[in-house]
This record gives sequence, structure tokens and C-alpha cells, in this order.
Amino acid sequence: MSGAHLPLGDGREFDAIRAMLEEWGPRATGVGDDAATLEMPSGAELVVSTDASVEGVHFRREWMSASAIGARAATAALSDLAAMAAAPLGVLLSLVVPERWQSDLLALARGVGVAAANAGCPIVGGNLTRGSELSLTITVLGHASSPLRRAGARSGDRVYVTGRLGGPGAALRALLASETPAAAHLARFIAPVPRLREAQWLAAAGARAAIDISDGLLADAAHLARASGVTLALDLESLSRMDGVTAAQAATSGEEYELLIAMPADVSVDVGQFVRTFGIPLTDIGSVHPAVAEAVLIAADGGGLAHGHDHLR
Repeated sequence: MSGAHLPLGDGREFDAIRAMLEEWGPRATGVGDDAATLEMPSGAELVVSTDASVEGVHFRREWMSASAIGARAATAALSDLAAMAAAPLGVLLSLVVPERWQSDLLALARGVGVAAANAGCPIVGGNLTRGSELSLTITVLGHASSPLRRAGARSGDRVYVTGRLGGPGAALRALLASETPAAAHLARFIAPVPRLREAQWLAAAGARAAIDISDGLLADAAHLARASGVTLALDLESLSRMDGVTAAQAATSGEEYELLIAMPADVSVDVGQFVRTFGIPLTDIGSVHPAVAEAVLIAADGGGLAHGHDHLR
């Protein structure tokens, strides 16, 4: 991967790209060719994901700054690498920018650059065009020698979740009601963190299945259960959650970007070391069982569980 950018042509589009490259500085590398080239570590698999963040669907302009919108969009994509326990290699940014957002272009780019830099991941290319609504499509590339997958959970495993849940959902409920969210809830909604290092730690500790819970714990737990052909028994009352949030709200809060992990029961997980290393909880919330008819999620008391967010509802 070459570090130098290629000379760009004339015109408004290339002027904007040059301005973004100046904003990014060393956080971007090798931009200007038709495609990026990346060097893969020996024996590693390439891990690739794309995530879109669209005005009016994933955010509203009055809710957060342009820089926060850019950072949050990049985080959503980087969280998919975390779900696979992949180390990031590069970020590509495709921007659709309406005229009313032109003055915020560099702030949007700044946010993407900060999130990429925090993940140790250079920006290696992308695309810029006009449109009627602001849209940021982020493609992330990473590598892992043994990626974690949704289909790896086995009967007898324990189920863990990272972080304290419920903040983003609580903030969103307040924003939609034109109320002021609690500061801690709003921070979790506006500035999530991709759990990249945490995922690699958990993979090294023996985890064999994972998913990020961007759609909410219950929705994504169901995805993992179906992919693995198992049933999950979850104790929602054991969830570590934000102040003022019920267990049910924590279980259905989307935009979390925490990790749900299946770990063999005979693996002794050093939860204390995890907390000391990363400063967030790691909570045992249930167990994996053989598939039960159509059920993929059951409560610890045998009751049913509601599901979480659906992008097409």
C-alpha cells in the first residue's frame, strides 16, 4: 500500500477531495488511483463489510454535529470488523452530499478521520457525489487468522455481552419526544466505540461465535442463534445497563455496537482482567442449548422474549 496520494485533476469535486485529504493528513494514504491495494499478513483472511448512514433514517441534523455524524458512521462499519475479531486494514468513504451540507463537508470528513485514527485504520479511498439526502457509506477492510462467525455457537456454551446497555435507546426515545436526553445516554448514542481490541482479546481467550448488537441484544441474539442452529436462554435481569434503563429497554436498545459472544463453558474467562484492560463490563447473561422447535430465544424462566430493531420496518 503506497503512502503517497496521486495528483488529482481540476474541478469542484477534486478540490473537495483535496480539502478532505488535507484535513485527514497522515490518516489517509495512497488515495487517487481507481482502487486501493492493501498488503495482507501471511495466513490471514480478508474481512470486508459495508455500512450506510442516511440522513432521516439513522440520524437527524439537529441531533449532533457534522463531525459526530461522520465518526458515528465510521464506527458502525468498524464494529462489523470487531464482530469478526478482525484487525482493521483500511477504510473507504462514499459520500453523497446535498448542497445544504457543502459547508459541513470537512467536519464530516474530520469525524470519519478521527474514528479511523482511533481504530488505527487508514482511509484508503472512496467516492464523492451530489444527492438529495446526506449519505455516508463506509466500507471497512480487515484481517483475521480465525475470524469469529455467527455460526460458531454450540450447545453448552456460555453467552457474554460487553458494555452497559440501554443508553442509545434511552437517548433516542428522548430525542424523538423532543426532550433532552441524560448526558450519559446521549454520549452512548452520539459517540459509540467499536470494540475492536475487546473482540481480539475475547477471540484469544477462546470465544467461538460473535455478533455486534447494533440492532439490539435480542434481535442480534436471534441472528446468532439461527445462524448456529441453537437456542439461547438469556437472563435479561443480569444485563449490565445504564442508569434509569430497565432490563427490557436494555435488551431492545439498538445502536449499541457492543459484542455478544458465545464461549465454551469449560473456558475460564478472566472477567476481572477484561474489565481492568478495557474499562467496561463483560457479563455472563445465559447459555446455549440445542434447537427447540422454532424457538431461538427463551428467557431464563422459560418465557418468550420480544425481538429488537428491524431496518425495514
